[in-house]
This record gives sequence, C-alpha cells and structure tokens, in this order.
Amino acid sequence: MLWGSLIAIILISGSLFFVYRQYHLNKKTLLSLRKTQRQLIIAEKMASLGELTAGIAHEIQNPLNFVNNFSEVNTELIEDLKSERSKQKSERDEQLEDELLNDIAENENKITHHGKRADAIVKGMLQHSRSGSGAKEQTNINALADEYFRLSYHGLRAKDNLFNAAMKTDFDETIGDINIIPQDIGRVLLNLYNNAFYAVNDKKKQAGNNFGPIVSVSTKKLGDKVEIKVSDNGNGIPQKIVDKIFQPFFTTKPTGQGTGLGLSLSYDIIKAHGGEIKVGSKEGEGTTFTIQLTAN
Repeated sequence: MLWGSLIAIILISGSLFFVYRQYHLNKKTLLSLRKTQRQLIIAEKMASLGELTAGIAHEIQNPLNFVNNFSEVNTELIEDLKSERSKQKSERDEQLEDELLNDIAENENKITHHGKRADAIVKGMLQHSRSGSGAKEQTNINALADEYFRLSYHGLRAKDNLFNAAMKTDFDETIGDINIIPQDIGRVLLNLYNNAFYAVNDKKKQAGNNFGPIVSVSTKKLGDKVEIKVSDNGNGIPQKIVDKIFQPFFTTKPTGQGTGLGLSLSYDIIKAHGGEIKVGSKEGEGTTFTIQLTAN
C-alpha cells in the first residue's frame, strides 16, 4: 500500500513538473514569437517607408520650387519698388507702387501656402516612420487618400521612369473628417496603392502598348460608415488564392520583392479600427479592395 502511494506521488510530481516545464517553454516560445512579430512589423513599416522615399522627394520638390521661384520674383519686385520710391515724389507712380505691393503680398501668401505644404509632407513622413501605433485623431480621409496615392505613384516612377498609369479619383466631399490613426490608415492605403501599381505595371510589361494601366481610388459616405475603394485593371488575383492574400507571409511577388506582411498588417489595422477590408477580383480584368470604417 505504501509503495503504491509513493509511486502515485512520484507519478503526480513528475506530471506536475512536466506541465510546469511545458508551461515555461511555451511562455518562452510565445515571447520569442511576439518579439519576432514586432521585428517583422517594424521591418514592414521600414520597407513601406522606403517605398515612400522617392515619392516624398518628388512631392516635396514641387512646393520648394514654388517657394524658390516666388522668393526670386519678390526680390525683383522689391527692387522695382525701391527704384520707384527713390524718385522725386512728383515723378513717382503711386498706382504702380500699389500694384507692386499687392504682387509682393500675393507672392508671400503663395510662399506660406507651399511652405506649409512641404511641412505637411515632412510631418506625414515622420508619422509614417513611427514605430508606435499613435493616437486616433480627426482626419480628412480624402486628403489622406489623395496624398498617399500620389506618393505611391511617384515612388514607383522613381524606380521605373518608363512606367505610367492613369490615376483616377472620386472623393465624396460630404464625408468630412473621421476619427482614425492617420499614419496607420495611410500605411494601409500605401500598401494597396503599391500593389495596384505593381499589378498594372506587371500587366503592361506583358501586354505592351495595347494596354492602358488605370488605378483609381474613391470614397463614399454610407450612413455611419465611410467606404474607400482602391481598384486596378491589372491581371487580377487567381480565385484559388484570393482567400489567402490576408494571411501572414503570403505573397505572389517574386522572392525579394515582398515581405508577405503588407496585406496581413493592413487587415489587422482595419480590424483594430473596427472596420472591414474585402477584396474582389477577376482574372484578366483587375482587382478592387474595399475598406469600410466608422464615420465618427
């Protein structure tokens, strides 16, 4: 009887030790997986930031050119004004002076406008590069969608200057601002745009000049929801894999051209916002991604 009790105690102790050991091993494995996941997410964010860099360089150059040009014009206008005011009072043309002052003031307003535009682009880049999720804030979704649309396009153009595509927008101006984390939703849009431009560029290489690449984005208010659609007329996604595209590490791009995390992270971001993201695709005709977010 005593031996039986001892054996039972030993067996129970062994089982408890095994369970305890497995618990700690599983916990260690889970922590390791979470660490790897965080590293992969950061890598994906940095990869998308790299995609943005060329587009940002192009976009920021435009307002800087305006600032430089209007500054040079104002320098000339100020010299003209000084020259006019150096004359005897009886010889001065007051109407010309007023016109010069008005032109200078108008150009100063333009310099301020384009300076703020450059500032907004830089701030957007800094937001995008942050490793944290950030906080929700009232955001003009149309402006955000348009901004990342152009950045994505110019980013691809910088890598392949032969590439061209028609960019179509259809924004519902009744939407106004919505409460989102702008850098996260911007990251989602950038990923969808990059994929769309990649798809039409791939088809263009196959079809040649007979194909006209088109990528479009639209927004629409649907009651208490906001719908965003990103469409392309590329080759589409084969039906047998369309259900897998939101899975981590799944990609149809060649090795080295995609992490396979873009759509997976996009799905997680939209879900974290309480929204939905769906895909509709037809082989040979194109793909449409539809996002729905709460309007308030």
